[in-house]
Amino acid sequence: MVKRLYPVVACAGILVAIVTVVTTQVGGRPGLDPVSMPISRYAAEDGGGTIELAMAVLGLASLALLAGLRRAGAPISGWPTWLVGLWGAALIGAAVVPSAPPELGHTWQENVHLVLSAVAFVSVPLAATLMVGRLGDDELWKPVARAVEWLTLAAGLGLAAITYVALPGHGVAIGIVERLLLTAEVAILAVLAVRLLQVVWAPVVEAPAVESPAVAAPVAAAPVAAARVMAGRAARAFEFDPATARVWRSVARSRAASAGGILVNGSRYHQR
Repeated sequence: MVKRLYPVVACAGILVAIVTVVTTQVGGRPGLDPVSMPISRYAAEDGGGTIELAMAVLGLASLALLAGLRRAGAPISGWPTWLVGLWGAALIGAAVVPSAPPELGHTWQENVHLVLSAVAFVSVPLAATLMVGRLGDDELWKPVARAVEWLTLAAGLGLAAITYVALPGHGVAIGIVERLLLTAEVAILAVLAVRLLQVVWAPVVEAPAVESPAVAAPVAAAPVAAARVMAGRAARAFEFDPATARVWRSVARSRAASAGGILVNGSRYHQR
């Protein structure tokens, strides 16, 4: 039962996080610019704690997704498992240690939050890069391999773009680049979560039972043996009473027919 709950928790958590972040960005405080402000700075200046809550929910949903993928036997062993787990833990840590308000300056809290955010942003593209080939080789996960591949490419481009914007680009339009990168990463997780939901909750079709030859042979042999007995009685009865012999022959033929049309050997029918 727990195995079937993992994809439900993952899908619900990802959906709640997306709706919460989008609602906060659209209905945020006037004067906040999501294009130029990173998500952490936007959350610090908004001051409502809603984005931090959404990050924590997304982190927990990611860990539930990871547990569900492992229970379902998805091809994510090794580094992909560690990287997805690192993503979830980093998101929860970044929510617990949020970015400090600008008026406080550059504090240790700000440094910890930036490190955790950087770890989270790098983890999913790397994990997806390592697992996309495995998904294509697995029949259960092959249907989502192409989607994950394209989203991984988008996340890789977003990672390169945010690296440029954050260093030589002096933070120009870093807000929109960061949000696009986060969108690609969450989309990767959402695709995996939906596929996990399909795999775990798919109806189980039981194969028809195949009767063992060792069991079927005695069952089939019983009518054959009975038919042979009847044929023998008919042959013996013919010497004394032809009418009785015809009755035994009729019974023998019906028993042979019930045995699936198998010919009865070892008896001869003599008719006048």
